Amino acid sequence: MSAAVLITLARSGGFHMRRRALLTTRALQDDRRLFRWLSPARLSNSRFDPDGSGRPTTWDSFGIWDNRIDEPILLPPSIKYGKPIPKVSLSNVGCASLIGQRKENEDRFQVSQMTDSVLYFAVFDGHGGPQAADFCDKYMEKYIKDLVAEEQDLEVVLTKAFLEIDKALARHLHFSGNASLLSAGTTATVALLRDGIELVVGSVGDSRALLCRKGKAVKLTVDHTPERKDEKERIKKSGGYVTWNSLGQANVNGRLAMTRSIGDFDLKTRGVIAEPETKRVTLHHAHDAFLVLTTDGVNFIMNSQEICDVINQCHDPREAAQLISEQAIQYGSEDNSTIIVVPFGAWGKQKSSHTSYSFSRNFVSSGRWA
Repeated sequence: MSAAVLITLARSGGFHMRRRALLTTRALQDDRRLFRWLSPARLSNSRFDPDGSGRPTTWDSFGIWDNRIDEPILLPPSIKYGKPIPKVSLSNVGCASLIGQRKENEDRFQVSQMTDSVLYFAVFDGHGGPQAADFCDKYMEKYIKDLVAEEQDLEVVLTKAFLEIDKALARHLHFSGNASLLSAGTTATVALLRDGIELVVGSVGDSRALLCRKGKAVKLTVDHTPERKDEKERIKKSGGYVTWNSLGQANVNGRLAMTRSIGDFDLKTRGVIAEPETKRVTLHHAHDAFLVLTTDGVNFIMNSQEICDVINQCHDPREAAQLISEQAIQYGSEDNSTIIVVPFGAWGKQKSSHTSYSFSRNFVSSGRWA
């Protein structure tokens, strides 16, 4: 065999070997892509698993969670929304409730994992006895959970749940045979967090919800009081009236300081309704530090920005809840003081160096609960 023929065969064999190697490499790449799609929990060489370990990347790895809170990423919502969304663990949520100078604590609160994708937070501030607040504390979550199974719109869910539980409470009190319970009622402020990013709040009465965004307080609720022009007009159109006490506080029919509540059935024909106002917010975890729910024992003695400033100085939400409830009492609140603090991605990123003090605190406090 001539040298020329040998060279030709060698070149031909080299070409086929290179071609076979290229095809093998492409096949391996295709298999690797398929493996990634079939195993979403192990996203090697991705931003969710940069070291290829297969362990969930924590939010702190992205430099957004404060290093005092270390939570994994919620992978399905992160893929759905196209950005990393941290898991909010109930173990990190802060809650506190103090009796203050009242004979009993009529405030109630709930924090729970309602479904796989929805967290439930609620505060109820009872008046005229704890019966209405107890009823909501026991059954509100169930009503909402049943509705979530049928309805995707969480604002619709909250509206239906509030109205249905009000009717159920009316039946419950009717069968009790105690006419004095017709004046029992409660505020209700409920927050639902779906997929760690969709926050929906519904409220009646004067318990509040606020969001701390870039260090500033964003109000998610507006108090239902007779001072509101739209609320006062509805009361008057329904046959009710508004009076003011010696300190200038407005009341429906001289009795109730709010225009919406669950219960208060003696005033239902005078315009007091259980239909909530709702609000939907898309969270931005790089800027949103926490959600706060409070009863009026806190929010009638501390303004929203002050609450944010105090919480921003705290190490964790549990410390923050305890500090706010105690501080409200120290500032002169005579009412039950209840608070829930839910941390988000920007927890600990906004530090406040000072808090303001209002010299009108004690006057407002004494007028509120006189």
